[in-house]
Amino acid sequence: MANHSWLIAHFSPTGTTVKVARAIAQGAPWTAREVDLSAPVEAQTVGPDEVLLAAMPVFGGRVPAVALERLAQLRGSGQKAVAVVVYGNRAYDDALLELSDALEENGFQVLAAAAFIAEHSIVRSIAAGRPDQKDLALASEFGAMVSKKAGMESQTGGVETAKKLPIPGNPGYRDKKKGGSGAHPSAAETCIKCGLCANSCPVSAIPPEDPSQTDPQKCINCGRCVKICPENARSLPKTMLLAVEGMLKMTASKPKQPELFI
Repeated sequence: MANHSWLIAHFSPTGTTVKVARAIAQGAPWTAREVDLSAPVEAQTVGPDEVLLAAMPVFGGRVPAVALERLAQLRGSGQKAVAVVVYGNRAYDDALLELSDALEENGFQVLAAAAFIAEHSIVRSIAAGRPDQKDLALASEFGAMVSKKAGMESQTGGVETAKKLPIPGNPGYRDKKKGGSGAHPSAAETCIKCGLCANSCPVSAIPPEDPSQTDPQKCINCGRCVKICPENARSLPKTMLLAVEGMLKMTASKPKQPELFI
C-alpha cells in the first residue's frame, strides 16, 4: 500500500482558495507540502506517491490562464490528482472541467474533484464569510474520502479517470476575457506607495516604481491588491462595482452549496 502525501498547488490571490485546500488536506492522514502558484514556479516532477491537490479560483467561469501555465510546471507520470475550484457563489461554469482536463494533460489521473464557495473577490458582500465552518468541515470530509479512495485503488490497482467523474461543463469551455478589457483597480490619493501591492501582485501588473498605477494589459482583477492594501487605497471604479453588484444580486444572492465528485 502506497504511503501517500499531499502536494498542494494553489492560486489564491485573496486567501480563500488556499483555506479550502488546506481544510481538504487536513482530512487525510498524510503529510503535505505546498506550491504557491501566485508566483512563478520552477519545473518539477511530482513524487511517485504524492497526490496533487490543485486548487484554483474561478474568474468568469474559467480558471485563470496564468494559474494553469504555472500548474503545467508540475509534471506527472500517472500520479493521482484532485481538482478543486472555488467560486463566488454565481457559478463555476466550465472551470472544474477545464482544471481536470489540464491535470490530465500534465500527466495526472484525476481521482476526485470538487467546487466550493467563497466570498466574491470583487463584491465581497456576496457569499460574505465563506468558506464558513460548515464549508471547511465538508472540505475535510472530502479529504477523508479522497484518502480512502486512494488507499483502495492502491490495493486494487484500479484508477478512476476524470472521464468517469460526472464533472459538468462544456468541453469547448466558456470564452475567456483577455487582459486589457474592462476596468481595473486603481489607487486613491490615500495611497502611501508602500509597494505591498506591487510586491504581491500575481502577474506583476503594478509597477514597483509607482504602485499607484495598474497595467491594464496584465491585470486579471484577482482582487489581491484591493484586499491587502493597508490604507484601503485601492479599489475598482464605483461604476463597475455597482454594475457587478447589481448583476450578482440577480444571479448569486441565493447561497449555493459545495459539489463533490468522487
